[in-house]
Parts: sequence; structure tokens; C-alpha cells
Amino acid sequence: MSRVSVEYKDHIAHVTLTRGDKMNALDDAMIKAILSAGQEVAAADIRAVVLSGEGKSFCAGLDMASFASMAQTDPTEWLMTRSHEDANELQEIALIWRRVPVPVICAIQGVAYGGGLQIALGADIRIAHPEAKLSVMEMKWGLIPDMGGMVLLPELVRSDVLRLLTYTARPIGAPQAADWGLVTKLSDDPLTEALALAEDIAGKSPSAIRAAKRLIDVAETRDRAHVLMAESSEQVDLIGKPDQMEVVMAQMQGRKPEFK
Repeated sequence: MSRVSVEYKDHIAHVTLTRGDKMNALDDAMIKAILSAGQEVAAADIRAVVLSGEGKSFCAGLDMASFASMAQTDPTEWLMTRSHEDANELQEIALIWRRVPVPVICAIQGVAYGGGLQIALGADIRIAHPEAKLSVMEMKWGLIPDMGGMVLLPELVRSDVLRLLTYTARPIGAPQAADWGLVTKLSDDPLTEALALAEDIAGKSPSAIRAAKRLIDVAETRDRAHVLMAESSEQVDLIGKPDQMEVVMAQMQGRKPEFK
């Protein structure tokens, strides 16, 4: 049974977790399917990605069978191996969305718990239903977040909020998550809004959008001198080039730009 689908339309890739009968819970097949989908869209000629889950929930985290298999697995070999640049396989299912060179928008309904939340945090933007619930769930099972959460969470929330979420494993509602920075905005129809936002982004200069994502990553991870140099370098590669000239001409002529 397929775990993830990828559909392309109008330069947008729609990646859907398709284990809706299990709240899109993560098993080994789902993990490998997410990685495959992320690698596929990263290499595709697209301008935006929408990431969603079918059914009642985005993703409930690891399924119970996966927890049971942990007891029979050597955690050192399983977790310490860097299989994807600086990450292991589990970390990469969240971090791969940061490696995708175009904006990724995640639509959240139902629950985003544990690994499911960390996957959502890998997206550039998260749109959640007001009744959605989110949780750094790992402490419930005597564990800590280890799917890239400690790279992604400190970028979004204050230290005290990070500690509260991690220490307690308490689910929080989407409005509270938005107040704390885990969710970008609320919508009664998060998938429709995510697709509309992706369409808006896809209408912008493709080269400038990709440059912006690269630059934001530098801005969030490097020192002042590197950020200032990256600003200049990225801008040099945009000014006067075909995409930028088409944007200027379209603005002057009062039409939508058309990119090759």
C-alpha cells in the first residue's frame, strides 16, 4: 500500500501522506516514502511544495509497531549513522523539507504529534485548522525529540516554551501554537489555503524565490559577515537576469509575468 503520493500541477508539487486510516502514523515504509518524495520534489522543476496528510489528521507520529521494534534494534547503529549529510534517516524526514530548494507549505488538520510535528516544522510555512492539536510527544514515551526537532524548534519558539513543550508532552491547540510560533496562521480549510499560497509563490520569479530560501537559511544559521556577503552574492546573480527582467516588464505592462 502506498504511503505517500506526489502530484504536479502548475509548477506546484503536492505531497500527501496517504495512510489516513492510521492517522498517517510513521512506520518504516512511511519514513522511506517520505524521504523518496522529498528527494523527488527537490530535484523537480517546481516553484513550491504543499505537504499534507489525508484523512482526519496530518500525522500522529510513530506508530505502535515502530515503538515495539525499538526494543529489538541497536539504537547506536540505527541513530548514530549519518546517512543523509549531517542527519540520520529519521531526522531527514523533517530536514529534507529544508533542503528542498523552493518554499514548502504544510497544511495541518487533526493532530501533528511527535515525529509528525517535526515533519511539519521542516516546512517553511504551516497553516493549521483552528481545532488541530500539536505536541512534542516524545516525553510521553520516555524519549526526547530526535527527528530534527532540536534544530527546528529553537528557530521558532522561546526557550521557556521549548522546555515546556518538551518536558510535558502536552498537546496544545492550534491557536496557542500560533501564538508561540509553531504555526504560521490558522484556516478553516488549511489545504485550500496552502494550495492558494503555493500558487501565489509560483507566480513569483523562480530564481528569486530559490535565492530567498537559500538566503534565509544562511541568515538563520551564519554570522553577520556571512549573511551580508550572501545578500550581495545572491542579488548579483538576480539583477538583470531573464527572470528579473520579466518581472520588471510585467510590472510596467500591467500583466502577470511569464517565466521560461
